[in-house]
This record gives sequence, C-alpha cells and structure tokens, in this order.
Amino acid sequence: MKIDGVHYRTIWVAEDGWSVEVIDQTKLPHQFVTLRLRTADDAARAIKDMVVRGAPLIGATAAYGLCLALRDDASDAALHEAYAMLAATRPTAVNLKWALDEMMKAVKPHGANARIEAAYAAAAKICDDDVEICRSIGVQGLKLIRGIAETKPGKTVNVLTHCNAGWLACVDWGTALAPIYMAHDAGLPVHVWVDETRPRNQGASLTAFELGRHGVPHTIIPDNAGGHLMQHGLVDMCIVGTDRTTATGDVANKIGTYLKALAAFDNGVPFYVALPHTTIDWTLDDGVAEIPIEQRSPHEVTHMTGRTAEGEIVTVEISAPGSPAANYGFDVTPARLVTGLVTERGIAAATREGLLALYPERRGG
Repeated sequence: MKIDGVHYRTIWVAEDGWSVEVIDQTKLPHQFVTLRLRTADDAARAIKDMVVRGAPLIGATAAYGLCLALRDDASDAALHEAYAMLAATRPTAVNLKWALDEMMKAVKPHGANARIEAAYAAAAKICDDDVEICRSIGVQGLKLIRGIAETKPGKTVNVLTHCNAGWLACVDWGTALAPIYMAHDAGLPVHVWVDETRPRNQGASLTAFELGRHGVPHTIIPDNAGGHLMQHGLVDMCIVGTDRTTATGDVANKIGTYLKALAAFDNGVPFYVALPHTTIDWTLDDGVAEIPIEQRSPHEVTHMTGRTAEGEIVTVEISAPGSPAANYGFDVTPARLVTGLVTERGIAAATREGLLALYPERRGG
C-alpha cells in the first residue's frame, strides 16, 4: 500500500542488508516514523510494546528477530533461547509460534555458519507469502462485497469493521481490509464504519489512517454504536480479522468483536472473519475454553494519547484517579455467530468440515 504516493510494506530489511526496519505504529496517526531493529531484544520489544501488531506482522517480526539473534550467536543454545524469548511476547496470536516454528525448520539443519543466510531467506519468504495470501483473501472477499452491491445497484455498500486488520496488521494488503481496498479500486461504492476500538483505538488511529490515505470513504464510530447502526439498516456486512481461529471455527479477535457478532446475529447482518491459514490453530476445538487471552497494562485503559490543538503529542489520564482497571486484549466469537471464514483458498463455513474442505491436507493431521 502507499503512503503519500510511496509504497511501503510494514517490515523490510534495511539498506545495510541485515538490520530490519518497521513502521512504528505507536506513533500513528499523527506521526509516520520508522524504527530500526538491530537485535532480537529489539524485535521482542517491538512486538510486546505494539510498535508492530496484527497476527501476520507479529509472526514476520519474530522471524526477523530470530535472524538478528543468529547474527550474534548461531549456536543451538542461543537459537532456542531466542525462540523462547520471542514466543513469550504475545500469547494470543498463533502466527507468532507458527512463524518461529517455520524458521526453526529452515535453520536447524544447517551448521552455524550457514544459518544466518538460511534464516534471512526463510524470513523473506514468510513475508512474501503473507503478501500473496492477503492479496488472495482480498480477491475472495471482493466477491462478497460485489454480491451485496448487485442487490442494491447504485447504492453504497456499508461495511463495519473492528480493530485494524489492514496492511498495517500484515506485511501488505491486510486481511479484513483487503476486500475493501479491492472493491474501492474496482469502482464499487463502498463505505466503512470504523469502530474506534478501545482501549488502544486501533480503529480510530490505524484503520482510519489507512483508509484515508487510500481514499476509501469511512466514518469513525464509538465502539458501542455498531448495534444501533445495524438496527437501522445501515450495515450491510461486518468483516473483521482474527489472531487465532480454532479447528471448529471459533475466532479470537480484539476485545469487543464478540459483542459486534451478537448484534449482527440479532439483526441478520452477515458477519465474516478474514484470515490466512497461518492463523488457524488446528490443535484447538473450544475457543472460549482453550485460547489464551492476553491481559495488558491497565494504563492503556486509564490513559489516552493524542494531539493537542497546538500539535503537541501528550498522554492524559481519563479515568478516576486510583480506580483499578482490567484490560483483556481479546475475546472469542463462537463459530455459531460467524457467517463465513474468508481465507486465501475461498470462503468456508465456520465449522471443522468447512475448514477441512479448503485445507484437506489437515485431515487426520
């Protein structure tokens, strides 16, 4: 995708050929800043502090984090230590472990001297594959938007999304937003209701930033407004991303997604979840019981950062001083509330059989 006419991915190897640069998402939407990662510790901090976020990008960053670790020490002991450190940064997104496992398969057969080159090649492939997967998700999801557009010729298709599942959450294109970009670029009249997504406001800051820079019509709304809009026929479909999907179709996404799914179900609004195959955890059956839910700092709830009228970036306390706060990062939407899972291979029913129909190689696996 492009920022001011310049194409960017969210992560890339710097001009020196070994350090890694990322877009610092904690500075958006008011400042566009890139950050250079030089060590595995840098990569781990970037993931934990949400300089980078979104399941696919977390995985890509962890992959390059392993590359940086190997530059310092390519021994087996150091490799396993770096793996453990990076794997512990964010517990909910399954892409993290998937990417690290892919890296281990790529580098372990090699001796220490050959591991660095093998690692960088494997990390680059993870990134390139993610771009193509997200592009394919966009192609599949475009069919849904086009189908709705055909039922209301000349009228706008209104899509509601939650959190940020655009190119900032991936390497490029995004998952839930990829079909929207393709619909807009194809000339379909599409408008996006953008949930602000408290407490970190990824919708208001990141999704709105993306859509605005691409020219997609959108409106930021409070998190609690979605049900009202659905009641009044102002939402044609919902589409969100996911950080982990069970083999039975349950999905874990940013906190508040479950409530949107309930409202959509009650109002007959189709609720889709866009995901790459790397986000499917085939070992889990019950999302509510088995998916670990990250609990983040209460500070994210009690404080907010923004720009003053004078242009200064400041953080202010918004809650009653001394009151405790809980900050659950994700919730789980049961498969029964999901209309379909939009993958790079097609659109699946949110069931084990639906997923296995697209990924038959997982049968018996």
